[in-house]
Amino acid sequence: MTVPDSSAFDPEGPARPVGSVGPAGPVGPAGPEGRAAPAGKDGRAGSNNPAVPNPAAPGSAVPGSAVPGSSGGPVRIEGPWTHRDVAANGARFHIAELGEGPLVLLLHGFPQFWWTWRHQLTALAGAGFRAVAMDLRGVGGSDRTPRGYDPANLALDITGVIRSLGEPDAALVGHDMGGYLAWTAAVMRPKLVRRLVVSSMPHPRRWRSSMLSDFAQSRAGSYIWGFQRPWVPERQLVADDAALVGRLIHEWAGPRTPDFPDDATVDVYRRAMCIPSTAHCSIEPYRWMVRSLARPDGIQFNRRMKLPVRVPTLHLHGSLDPAIRTRSAAGSGEYVEAPYRWRLFDGLGHFPHEEDPAGFSAELISWLKDSEPDR
Repeated sequence: MTVPDSSAFDPEGPARPVGSVGPAGPVGPAGPEGRAAPAGKDGRAGSNNPAVPNPAAPGSAVPGSAVPGSSGGPVRIEGPWTHRDVAANGARFHIAELGEGPLVLLLHGFPQFWWTWRHQLTALAGAGFRAVAMDLRGVGGSDRTPRGYDPANLALDITGVIRSLGEPDAALVGHDMGGYLAWTAAVMRPKLVRRLVVSSMPHPRRWRSSMLSDFAQSRAGSYIWGFQRPWVPERQLVADDAALVGRLIHEWAGPRTPDFPDDATVDVYRRAMCIPSTAHCSIEPYRWMVRSLARPDGIQFNRRMKLPVRVPTLHLHGSLDPAIRTRSAAGSGEYVEAPYRWRLFDGLGHFPHEEDPAGFSAELISWLKDSEPDR
């Protein structure tokens, strides 16, 4: 398994020039002053662009779900769930929801969108939960705003969605960047977080210390350092129909599950990344995480995250995750003053919820239904 490094985003790579036409229209900055592309009639950014690939084309079927309809585009993929938009924190967010019961809000990571939780949506609904997977700000079918990609504001997006759904609280389930934001929301708005589940992401303070002091983790996360250059990473993410997205998913997946990712699954994520402005917005949170290390806002956020997490927490991780090393994530329990359970999936990589969806869902549902989760 090859650990991706910042060379994947090197300016000498196969980037298209700004203004060239890719699978989702012009490639380059998100318009004047960073504004997102205008939304179409169904609320998706760039949905009226005829250059966006038709996900209903032959050969685009996705295992485990219906073939995306022509009205759904690359984001609103058809299935047993319901798609709609909700307003929160000054923006509009796309969600897919299924089932009735206590709310479980699912938060995706990079380079994915809500669809990464397709297996858990059906499993949670079948277990008596109201499962909702949202697209984070700037990704999928949610608004692409010119700013607001710091973790504090993104966490307010999440808690705002909980309120907009009419629920008093939610169990947050976050993967990768979604996990980083779930940690943050549990500290900032503890009354709105009933339980916390984080996959493939250490606590923000643990992430910071590991990236700065652990050479092995810094090297494993060197793609984040590569994100710090302006515009070049965006161009390379969408070059050749977002081929780099497929490469990252393949390299971050563990060897135990050779069936993941299959070509059809990767194609879904590549099409979603090619929606105008998505690449730029996906990278912005990582730019903030690095560029704010010595700035007052970053120092203030790091100090704020000293506050302990006081809700029951389940921490899940793949033993062969090449992007977030096991020892980087394993020390996160020191920031939790509540029942904390660590679960390591043997032989899995960075995407345990997709590499072993049945095992992941069983662990998740069992813990959510446990009335007395132990430390």
